Amino acid sequence: MTGQRDLAHRLLTTHGRTFAADAAITLRDKPAPLWQLLVLSLLLSTRISSDIAVATARELFSAGWRTPEHLRESTWQERVDALGRGGYRRYDESTATRLDDAAALLLDRWKGDLRRLRDEAEGDSRRIADLLQAFDGIGPTGASIFLREVQQVWPAVRPFADDLVLRGARAAGLPQDAESLAGLVEGEDVAGLASALVHIARDPDLLHGDCDEPTA
Repeated sequence: MTGQRDLAHRLLTTHGRTFAADAAITLRDKPAPLWQLLVLSLLLSTRISSDIAVATARELFSAGWRTPEHLRESTWQERVDALGRGGYRRYDESTATRLDDAAALLLDRWKGDLRRLRDEAEGDSRRIADLLQAFDGIGPTGASIFLREVQQVWPAVRPFADDLVLRGARAAGLPQDAESLAGLVEGEDVAGLASALVHIARDPDLLHGDCDEPTA
């Protein structure tokens, strides 16, 4: 177990930066950053590289649309242009519409506050995932991305590990269940470890050179 903890901490240090951090989202349990994470999750849900999705999220936030209210003040063409600047050109027109729809739904149903969605689901990750999929463009993948990252600030959904995280855990020789993985790190670091394991799942070669084989 000591070897697995050491490995988990090395992975956390070297590959544990979350998509939210890359998108310049200071994640807190507040309406604005939670909205920003929803936007990022929607962008990451499309068949496009994560680097482009993150860059596009930064572009949208730089345009001032860090809340659903501000997003709704933008025009469709302004959103298309911002998406294009971020490199999100293949899906810019449909995504411009989906972003407005997401903002409208969040404002109408949950008063602009995703904590209300969490409370409606009573903190249950499966119910949260189901509710998140009410947003056009958020499917199971997007819901998993949101939950994977929001567990940093929503202890009620911790620990959360989707199939991609568990695939990375298997490649790294770490436990393949959320509870056991959470036992290797401290509290909110579960989100960072999950992010690291996603990177490992996508590119197992990252394990070579910076991580030794774990011991029981």
